[in-house]
Amino acid sequence: MTPKEFVAPSARRMFLFLLVLTVVSALGLQGWRTLIKNFSVEVAHLFGFEMGLVQSIREIPGFLSLLVIYLLLFVSEHRLAALSVLIMGLGVGLTGFLPFTSGIVFTTLIMSFGFHYYETVSQSLTLQYFDHAAAPLVFGRLRSLGAVSNIVVGLMILLLSAWLEYKTLFVILGGLVVAVGMWCLTQDPSDKELPPQRRKMVFRKKYWLFYALTLLAGSRRQVFVAFAVFLLVQKFGFTIQEITILFVANNVVGYFINPLIAKAVNRFGERHVLSLEYASLIFVFAVYATTDSKLLVAGMYILDHLVFNFSMAIRTFFQKIADPRDIAPSMAVGFTINHVAAVVIPVLGGLLWLLDYRIVFLGGVGLAAVSLVLVQLIPRQLAGVRSGNAAAKQVAG
Repeated sequence: MTPKEFVAPSARRMFLFLLVLTVVSALGLQGWRTLIKNFSVEVAHLFGFEMGLVQSIREIPGFLSLLVIYLLLFVSEHRLAALSVLIMGLGVGLTGFLPFTSGIVFTTLIMSFGFHYYETVSQSLTLQYFDHAAAPLVFGRLRSLGAVSNIVVGLMILLLSAWLEYKTLFVILGGLVVAVGMWCLTQDPSDKELPPQRRKMVFRKKYWLFYALTLLAGSRRQVFVAFAVFLLVQKFGFTIQEITILFVANNVVGYFINPLIAKAVNRFGERHVLSLEYASLIFVFAVYATTDSKLLVAGMYILDHLVFNFSMAIRTFFQKIADPRDIAPSMAVGFTINHVAAVVIPVLGGLLWLLDYRIVFLGGVGLAAVSLVLVQLIPRQLAGVRSGNAAAKQVAG
């Protein structure tokens, strides 16, 4: 299905705007992630504590995403999206010039603020500009193109790293991201007819299920990000080449599957898609905790990465229950809630790992089970919104 088939003419400029920014932000982030560990060890001579510090600090901007609400008092959302990508590019481009702990911390913060604030605004704009049927398809298309960007930047670094030093690679990546961000600052894909967004923090009782699912999704993500690869390397002895192959496989699978996930959200609804995700995760985490098979754990890693993309259904569920004016502030609050787990889970999981690594993944089973129970409440919430809308129409009539 082409964009013209699911994007209304009035929203096509915004779709292309988000497409360009998403592709270049994926290039910048994946390039930074590919280079930063080797650069930190080989050039900056960081040790384990310093690397852990950098990774923890990288999550701070996600935790502070609620500040996007106040930035929107001074700048429009589409301009903040472009400015965030530009700032991300600056952080990436400067990294090679500051090969010491404080320098890497500084550039990581710049890069991370740009990336996390773009993600927050991008999700908000997608839910505002595309209707209930189109939004999942847009999320799926953007994720697919992000996967292609990841593969491209990986191949680019693989080819260029033999001839270019780290500083030059960071400058090339950062310069490309900055250039695209500057160009997008000159564009205006906005639609003045859309409902204006509230420029203040919004917490509503009727959004409690969205908040709970977002928190649990962030916790599940941290189990994957912080401990899945660590398990593959520490217990199963995966080499960097084998991890790279898994990374490429994840992105190839994601490119083809993400559009199908989006169509499944429209066809079967958020409850069924999220139920499949959490049922799959119960199985995945249980295998992580019990298997001694290298091949099986590699398959679980790919499945784990794949079903993470089902989480777009949490946002499309919110779109259906939300006041249209609450989308921007709620995406900012949701991003902060998601990153609460980034502060707690890695530390708690690390302590539990010292006792027995299986406890971490059995905890993941518990998180997935709670999520599976909660998503069964989605139809009730949607029914409540529909009945509320019907009552409002009767009163208006």
